[in-house]
This record gives sequence, structure tokens and C-alpha cells, in this order.
Amino acid sequence: MSDSLKKTARIVVLDRDTLPDDITLRAFSFPHELVAFGRTKPEEVAERIRDANIVITNKVPVRREAIGSASNLRLVAIAATGTDVVDVAACAERRIGVTNIRNYAVNTVPEHTFALILALRRSLVAYHDSVRAGRWQETGQFCYFDYPIRDLAGSTLGIIGDGVLGRAVAELGRAFGMKVLFSDYKGTTGMGPLYTPFEQVLRESDVITLHSPLMPSTRNMISTDEFAMMARRPLLINTARGGLVDEIALERALREGQVSGAGFDVVTAEPPPPDHPLMRLLDLPNFILTPHVAWASHEAVQGLADQLVDNIEAFERGQPTNMVAA
Repeated sequence: MSDSLKKTARIVVLDRDTLPDDITLRAFSFPHELVAFGRTKPEEVAERIRDANIVITNKVPVRREAIGSASNLRLVAIAATGTDVVDVAACAERRIGVTNIRNYAVNTVPEHTFALILALRRSLVAYHDSVRAGRWQETGQFCYFDYPIRDLAGSTLGIIGDGVLGRAVAELGRAFGMKVLFSDYKGTTGMGPLYTPFEQVLRESDVITLHSPLMPSTRNMISTDEFAMMARRPLLINTARGGLVDEIALERALREGQVSGAGFDVVTAEPPPPDHPLMRLLDLPNFILTPHVAWASHEAVQGLADQLVDNIEAFERGQPTNMVAA
């Protein structure tokens, strides 16, 4: 057991409500006091973590000022993969550990990605809504053809992001008979024979799906110029991060027909305000917006919770895992 945690550890959870009620957070094996808040406002963070030894956060920012006032803090355990919610550099200066969750979403995100692709490629939502509105009875025949239906077999899937999720999506694409192109990172060339230039992926793909982290180099990597390159009017899918796509440019591209449809699970502002560009697209039959739930299958979230406890237990034993470098 690490010296810092030989005494009863005060563990503070800042946003327990970001995990479903049916998910079990396994009890820690070492002496501890657990304080769980459903939600925490940014201005409440410093006070709530002031006496904490371990802080668990999913989406509540833990910034330098709050870290500086938490004199007993030894570990920030992020209940997610993305680490931008924590000032990792400030933690490193204080020798505070930071851990994150890895590879828990290898099934749920690819499945959600293909749920969006299939729903859009076959106009499922549009047909469902039209049946509910009485269109089938209005036609007077056994079926009708108001919205396009396209097979995936024989089409081209462009994947931007070659991590574990991008590779899992590629496997599903190949199972559907799709040709898979992995994109070079935007602005680079020569990544090897397994990669296709970014601009070529935009030109040749029937479906483009994003699986990249949000960084300065990837922010708004799909914008007006990129939409203009999409010669095949592809579907655009984003289950990765809000901010990878210029949302105002997306609204214009959808309304002007530069893409045949879009399925998004992430937004730059979550929840988005009513006047957000993606909220304005909800009237279109070829746009689907889901509330950042691609990661949230029961199996995946329970795996996340189990890994979260494992990370903290490993730190307590002095054998830290999934540590985040400053």
C-alpha cells in the first residue's frame, strides 16, 4: 500500500449521475470514506475536493486552481478515456497521479456507429416517421419509395482515426462487404501502404466515420473545404468528439446536398442549446442526433466502472495502471 493511502482514504465522486443507476461501483478493498455527488458545478469543485485523497470525475473539469487547494490529493481517476477534463500538467507538478479508462468501448461504439450508418443508408427513421404520419395508407399499395435505400455491400467506408475503435469499425465494414480506407492524418502523407491520403478518402468514400481524439490539429478538420471535396455525397458519422466537424459548415452541407446524410452522437456543447446548428437540423429526414450514448451499452459502462475501481486499487497497492503522462 502506498504511504499516501495507509490511512483511511477520502474518495470524492464529482458526477455519479453520469453513470446509470443500474451500474455497480464495486466497493474498494482498502479503508476509505466514499462521498458521491450526483453533479458538481465548476465553481463547487475546489470546495468538494479540498480534503480528498482520491477524486473521481467523468465530465466535471478539475482545473489548476482546484488542484492547488487540495493539499491531500494523490490521485484523480477519470471515469472516461478522454483526459482533457483534468489539468494533467498541474497534477504532474504536484506529483498527483491521473488515470483513465481504456478500450472499454470496443463493441458499443462501433455498433452505435453502424446503427447510425444503417439507419441513414436505408432511411429507417424517415420511413418510420412517414408510416406514423399515415403515408402508407395514403399510398394505397404494399410499399412506397419516398426515401433512398442503399446497400452497404460494394460501397466504400472511409475511416479517420486508426485506434482500437477505428479498427473495430473497419472489421464490421468488411463484414458488410465494404471497401475500407484508413485515412492519413490530415496534413500528412507517407504513413505507409495501409493508409490513403486524407483528401482521397474524402473524394472516394460513400460513408466517412470519425474516430479521432479532439486536439488542436483535429479541431474542425471537416469544414467547408472538406465538404466540397466529397464527390460521392457520403454519409458523415461522428461518434468520437464534438468539434472534429465545423458544425455550421455541416448544417450548410446537409441543406445544400453536399452529403447525403449525417449521424452524430457528439456535439461541441452538451447538451446543445435549442438554437445550436445541430438542433436546427432535426427537421431533416437524413440527420440523426443521439445524446452522446454510443459508449453507453450496459456491458460497456459496467466494464468502465470495474476498470475505474481496478485503477484505483492498483494505485493503492503501489502498482499504478493506466496512468496518464503530463
